[in-house]
Amino acid sequence: MSRGMYLGLLGSAFTAALMLPGVAGAAETATPTFTKDIAPIFQDKCEACHRPDSIAPMSLVSYEDARPWARSIRNRVEARQMPPWSIDKTIGIQEFKNDRSLSDSQIATIVKWIDAGAPKGDLKDMPKPVQWPDDQGWNFAKQFGQKEPDLVLRSTPWTQKAGANDTWWRPITVTGITEPRWVRAIEIRPGTVKGRKITHHAIARLQQEETDPLAQNDLDANGQPQPGTFMEWAVGKQGEIMRPNSGKLMLPGSKIYWDIHYSNGGEDVTDIVELGIYFYPKGQEPKFRQVLHLMGATNAGGVDIPPNTVKSTEGFFVLKENARVESFQPHMHLRGKAMQMSAILPSGQVQVLSYVSNFNFNWMSSYLYADDAAPLLPKGTILKVEAWHDNTASNKNNPDPNVWVGYGDRTVDEMAHAWVNVTYMADKDYSAELAARRERLAAKRQTQQQQQ
Repeated sequence: MSRGMYLGLLGSAFTAALMLPGVAGAAETATPTFTKDIAPIFQDKCEACHRPDSIAPMSLVSYEDARPWARSIRNRVEARQMPPWSIDKTIGIQEFKNDRSLSDSQIATIVKWIDAGAPKGDLKDMPKPVQWPDDQGWNFAKQFGQKEPDLVLRSTPWTQKAGANDTWWRPITVTGITEPRWVRAIEIRPGTVKGRKITHHAIARLQQEETDPLAQNDLDANGQPQPGTFMEWAVGKQGEIMRPNSGKLMLPGSKIYWDIHYSNGGEDVTDIVELGIYFYPKGQEPKFRQVLHLMGATNAGGVDIPPNTVKSTEGFFVLKENARVESFQPHMHLRGKAMQMSAILPSGQVQVLSYVSNFNFNWMSSYLYADDAAPLLPKGTILKVEAWHDNTASNKNNPDPNVWVGYGDRTVDEMAHAWVNVTYMADKDYSAELAARRERLAAKRQTQQQQQ
């Protein structure tokens, strides 16, 4: 499997991020305890999902919650299945804003704790509880000093019957926007706790009259512009916060075209999906516009996977302007195995940006590049997205390796694409950003050398 050449234009190439950290804690003699050593790790990396009334099947907030699951926890963290983070740590960019993976040191501490019988420890060592939002709390509201987003749009209700086949619910919601507004953050959530258990993903598509050719979408069969993607939410994703001085633009008369995938939850569940939007203050216009692109990896159309076969497909997306790539979110179904995004520069040189080597259909993670790691790519760069599907018995998620699999929306069908946020820049701004990054990274290297 070719992964191309990693050449260093990315900015993160100047760091030691590609080197796996050594396992720490081996020399420690003290036995880890839950209250002193494990609870802080769980609060930092696990509780976002593993708390009461959240999406995980059990809570890890207290010792009494976690202790019965000790053996399972050991197996999952040692195999790097939990927390879900499928980026290959041996290639590509390794610096992310939302990295929830455990370090080798943290894994070693958890394993040592469990092997010692999972002792509780002294209650005085227990860290203060994390104040998570309530059932209907918004992830970003507190960060922006608000009780709720500036605008909340809701889909029309849908009742998913117990035992029903998967449903794709596609209502339309009028935004009510009467003047251009710039968006600094977005989040999507199922409207109820039970809704979290049946909502696999929800896409909010923004229909509006675009004048910017970089944001315009293809026309449909009737010659009308198709809705652009505003945000895609899936299990494990919190939302999107735009980089300072960049944002998404909503125009008057816009509509949200929903595409919501509901699955069987074992009982009748009525739910809506809510879209929370945080605006820049009126009159404050960011310099850069961010656009979410769907970059296909299906050879311009099809997926054709014979029984008991591993099949690869690919697709290409040309950057029509200088750009900073902000995020990478692979999307496949049960046979999805791996996905890689590479940059083919105008010079012909190839850089591997990110490689998801162990795709998990149950966790549609969006990998948000750190500020000085986000790829800065010149106009004319081709983004190549490669996907691998495993339709064999070795794929534990495969419902039947003996059937042919084609393209389709159903979970048992397949598809392959990446959701990629891109910020476009004019030549002057691109050159300035590239120079500033090089300066910051050079200063960082100097500081590291002085500390050695």
